[in-house]
Amino acid sequence: MACIQVRGFNHYYEWITANDNPEPTGKPIMVFQHGWGGSARYWESTARAIADHFDCLLYDMRGFGRSQQSKGGVTESPELVASAMANPLSYELDSYAEDLAGLLDALGIQRIYLNAHSMGASVAVFFLNLYPERVEQAILTCNGIFEYDEKAFNAFYKFGGYVVKFRPRWLYGLPYMDKLFMQRFLHRPLSRDISRAFLDDFLMADYESALGTIFTSVSKKATEIMPQEFARITVPTLLVSGERDIIIPAEMGRQAAALNDRIEYAVIPNTAHFPMLEDAPTYLHHIREFLGLSQTVVANHP
Repeated sequence: MACIQVRGFNHYYEWITANDNPEPTGKPIMVFQHGWGGSARYWESTARAIADHFDCLLYDMRGFGRSQQSKGGVTESPELVASAMANPLSYELDSYAEDLAGLLDALGIQRIYLNAHSMGASVAVFFLNLYPERVEQAILTCNGIFEYDEKAFNAFYKFGGYVVKFRPRWLYGLPYMDKLFMQRFLHRPLSRDISRAFLDDFLMADYESALGTIFTSVSKKATEIMPQEFARITVPTLLVSGERDIIIPAEMGRQAAALNDRIEYAVIPNTAHFPMLEDAPTYLHHIREFLGLSQTVVANHP
């Protein structure tokens, strides 16, 4: 299990390459970001499908999956511990974008391609605007802009807070719990192994991180800032929506893409919040076409 210290957290990461080399091979690098409550695990099949062109870097965002706050010890210097205590990290989306910059710096990576999903795609939008010089092209999957509705948002916070608080580990052992858990996110069913991995990731998410990002991702502030952030993007970007997505409906993605002529937009029919898994061939067709993979891929930037 590979972990690296980034801003006081042990961030889990892994490389997926064409020959299963555990280190990058010199190809262009594509970084994958997961969404709320998830981990890098659900990006593995997509990464393997394009590993003929890219060295794929998958990582778990702070407080999710296998990236949990360290408790001190030999992996941390006293200076790092003191800095983390004096400057506690927030759950704002731009703070997670800074995490990604720190991860790239720690791994000595200067320039990337970026593929991000759901909440991770919101983080990616901030990264694109904070560090446009570090991104060649970007893919945002199941993301968009939404309008503020105080009543609906308050109901969402109440429900989300309850769901995050009540996550006993024994839920993982209940028959069909994984299928029930994923039902709202999918139009097409996934294999049991994949749906159980989703449930496992949700159950292991850090309480404060899971709750904090609910309030920063779906907020009045986000409804005001995200349209501006989408409009500011200068990096060539593909935004992909699932036609049947009820978490982030396709219309929200269409509205976001309309704000900026650097953003291409695609809808994948008969898929919901995980089009990369529900219809992998169509999803891969869209991203390969956008990335120009039929052409010679440029060498990785130093």
